[in-house]
Amino acid sequence: MKTHNSYKKSGVNISIANKFVNHIAKISKKNVKKTDSSFITDNIGAFGSIFDISNTRIKDPVIVACTDGVGTKIDLANKFKKFDTIGIDLVAMSVNDLIVQGAKPLFFLDYIAVGKLNLNKTKKILQGILKGCKISNCKLIGGETAEMPGIYSKDKFDLAGFSVGIVSKKNILNKKNVKNNDIVLAIPSNGIHSNGYSLVRSILKKNRISHNLKKEIIKPTKIYCKEILNLTKKNLINSSAHITGGGLVENLLRSIPEEFTLNINLSKIKTLKIFKWLKSKNISDQEMMKTFNCGVGFCLIVSKKNINQIKKNFSKQFMPYEIGYISKSKKRVNLSNSIRW
Repeated sequence: MKTHNSYKKSGVNISIANKFVNHIAKISKKNVKKTDSSFITDNIGAFGSIFDISNTRIKDPVIVACTDGVGTKIDLANKFKKFDTIGIDLVAMSVNDLIVQGAKPLFFLDYIAVGKLNLNKTKKILQGILKGCKISNCKLIGGETAEMPGIYSKDKFDLAGFSVGIVSKKNILNKKNVKNNDIVLAIPSNGIHSNGYSLVRSILKKNRISHNLKKEIIKPTKIYCKEILNLTKKNLINSSAHITGGGLVENLLRSIPEEFTLNINLSKIKTLKIFKWLKSKNISDQEMMKTFNCGVGFCLIVSKKNINQIKKNFSKQFMPYEIGYISKSKKRVNLSNSIRW
């Protein structure tokens, strides 16, 4: 008897995909308060997601949009079978970019691509995405799950995220607000976050690691939304930078006008044990600085008079501290001393 070709035989199981969509709809409705009418939950499963911005009460609103992924940290999530936190990383990478503009995150959409859809694994990934949305006070309103046999091997997957926020036109954080003699404050990271993992993976291939070190390597990215938005409401920030790919200097330069000089005293940076371990694996200071956050996850450029008030908005673990200042000279960057590894 002749066997007919089918989508399922080619590697795509629509029935499992539908089960996951139904799970997303159920979880999404459960996570939206009955008093919150911004996300139209009755529209889940339609061709587009609907979000009502009329209740934001922001004068002259501007929409800010960001998209990002988590890079090759995904490979370690697979290797360590740790799937419930990689979604936090995904949300963090986008919402931490939004708040650089002073924007309040409104909603998030995800893209999950897999070789073979595993409901247990994708539910855990979704769990992390929802937790990230909860921490950043935004809604997961939609996304796409693609089963792609032949493009990804059976156990492999990839993630991408897209976030939209809102800010009043007059409250947009802009580098034009930076002034001569402004202070650069470093806000600690809680680990590697989601950048530099291709180098991390290369090192792990040649080195055995302890259980504690493994936990540090896979730790989810810190989300800074609550603290930063509290400061923007009080007009305490002139400019800011999310320290991601390219490291401290490259990202700070994106946040100051070209006529200013960035002065950083590297010896003031409070690095973390995980970076000291990485540094010990024959990586130069320069390579560490442009690949990793080295212990600084976010930076603020502020007026000196506001520092004490700013510090009141942070816990001890993420307390901002001074690492440099802004000046006017022909040099673009002035780095002094070195990180104390």
